[in-house]
Amino acid sequence: MLLELSESQLVLVDYQERLLPAMLDGPKTWANAALLGQLANRLAVPVWGTAQNPSGLGELAPEIGAHCRQVLVKMQFSAMEEGLGEWLKPEPEAPKGNARSLPRHLQKNQNASPSRSMIVIAGCEAHVCLLQTALDLIEDEFDVWVVTDACTSRNERNRDAAFDRLAGAGAELVTTEMVGFEWLRSAEHPEFKFWQSLIK
Repeated sequence: MLLELSESQLVLVDYQERLLPAMLDGPKTWANAALLGQLANRLAVPVWGTAQNPSGLGELAPEIGAHCRQVLVKMQFSAMEEGLGEWLKPEPEAPKGNARSLPRHLQKNQNASPSRSMIVIAGCEAHVCLLQTALDLIEDEFDVWVVTDACTSRNERNRDAAFDRLAGAGAELVTTEMVGFEWLRSAEHPEFKFWQSLIK
């Protein structure tokens, strides 16, 4: 199964200033997250960020936070425990006008707008906040795509153990370039040259 642009949302987990120096391949991981954010914005894919205990770990890095519609400040390791699911799956709007006077079978479906159930997720630490958020997303029946080259931990063993566990739970493991090319699907896409310029 390929990623569908119209069904995707991007979640960027805890790319915080004070975490960067301690993370394995931190600068490259942060750079890949920023690439995903840039392309998502160009393609109108909603981008959400999270920040774990900013008073202790610092704010979300500006090069990543700039692409986010909102940033969820949290203390729980799983962002789903702090309300991320409400952002990803908003409540349907109440009926407008006199639609309620119509028989139920003639009323417009208030959920008619397409649901974006494919969650592309990346972040750190892979074995803590990223893992717990992704597992809760799967539990909540989202399709989860973990961007492996935009995820990190303090060491390789913890990062790779997180990937193994996520794959076993049903998450798709992808790379930054895989996400970009699946969203675009064609060299004729209007944003293809923009994407090409980012990854060169």
